[in-house]
Amino acid sequence: MQLDQIDRRIIGLLRRDGRLPNNALAAAVGLSPSACLRRVRALETGGVIRGYAALIAGPHESEAVVAIVRITLEKQTEEQLNRFEEAVRRHPEIVECFLMTGDEDYILRTSATSPAAYETIHKEILSRLPGVARIHSSFAIRSVLAAPTG
Repeated sequence: MQLDQIDRRIIGLLRRDGRLPNNALAAAVGLSPSACLRRVRALETGGVIRGYAALIAGPHESEAVVAIVRITLEKQTEEQLNRFEEAVRRHPEIVECFLMTGDEDYILRTSATSPAAYETIHKEILSRLPGVARIHSSFAIRSVLAAPTG
C-alpha cells in the first residue's frame, strides 16, 4: 500500500491518540470527516493499521522493573519460531517481543513490580517458553526515550 503525506499524518496522530475522534483527526489533517474516515478504513483494510490497544499502567509504573530479555532458541525452524511466538502472546507480562537478526533470536521487554516479581516471570514463564536454549536479561535503569503512547 502506497502512503502519501496525509496517510502518514493520520498514522502519526493515531499513534499518539488512538481514540482521537474522527472529526478532530479530519480537521488536523485538512480533510472532511467522511474523506478522513475512508482513509482510516483503507489503512485498516490494507493492514497498515493492524489494531488499537489500551496501554495499562501498573500500580506504580515509574517504579516498575523493566527487563530487556534476549532469547536464543535451540532451533530456528518455522515450527519452533511459531510455537515460541504463540506462547509469548499468551503472557501479558511480556510487553514487547521482536524477532531479531544477529546472535539472539528474540528480544523481549517485560515489566514487573519488583526484582522478585521479575524472578517469578523468569522462572515460571520465560524459562518454560518452548525451545528456549538461553536467556539473558538486563534491567533498565531509567527511560530516556519511550515509544509514543495512544
